[in-house]
Amino acid sequence: MRPFREHRYTTHDGLSLYYREYGDPLSPQTPILCLPGLARNSKDFHRLASRLSADRWVVCPDYRGRGQSDYDPNPDNYQPTIYLQDIRHLLAATGMHRAVVIGTSMGGLLATGLGIVLPSLLAGVVLNDIGPEFEDNGIERIMDYLGVDCPHPDWEQAVATFKERFPTLSFDTEELWREAAEATWREREDGLLHVDWDVKIVLPIAQNRELPDLWALFRTLRNVPTLAVRGSVSDVLSAETFDRMAEEHPKLDRLCLDGVGHVPSLFEPESTEAIDRLLAQV
Repeated sequence: MRPFREHRYTTHDGLSLYYREYGDPLSPQTPILCLPGLARNSKDFHRLASRLSADRWVVCPDYRGRGQSDYDPNPDNYQPTIYLQDIRHLLAATGMHRAVVIGTSMGGLLATGLGIVLPSLLAGVVLNDIGPEFEDNGIERIMDYLGVDCPHPDWEQAVATFKERFPTLSFDTEELWREAAEATWREREDGLLHVDWDVKIVLPIAQNRELPDLWALFRTLRNVPTLAVRGSVSDVLSAETFDRMAEEHPKLDRLCLDGVGHVPSLFEPESTEAIDRLLAQV
């Protein structure tokens, strides 16, 4: 049997979005909401959610345009304000009123945004390789591959491409590389493996829309138990930004993973220990 249950809910503009649910919704422990990166989906959290669901309720959504959620016919809707609206609908649909939010990359920015939109929600936050400032070279690298589909004929080639594209990930077994590839591509009707997101998600980003003051948003977490995780060779979250985050949030718990790039898997032994330390507080 799968360790998760699959559900769908409808957004304010009529899209059908997918999410996975792990564990017991009636658990007395504070539940967990997992928010993936820009083009990622709920599969990225499978190992973490499976472990945490032993005594907690865990919900992992696919954003619009990713995974098993509907693609948006209007690419202008691929932006954080809309994603936050979708998350609010998800929380209403599930009845989740307070949670520890674990956010990877863009998911971490959305977790911070929830501190403004739904301040009573946040019992704790994990920011995975993301901060109020990000490096241009890392964003350019991400944009270069997100906007183009690259079909593969089989999983062997997909795994090889994934290893070549992300050599600094912390995976140490072929099984982990295969799982990551399966969260990146999906077999379509033509029998080929296509990227598992709408390539149009990059269009609003390419328009260079002005972002809010992300440092001001980050400061709203000062009274929230927060863990920041960084890969030491990340090209998205710099060491300087990581250090400033500690200055702005004096109670911030930080973990830097040696030799790991963007992004940590969150099931490294050091990450497991740090996440459990945060959860012990809530």
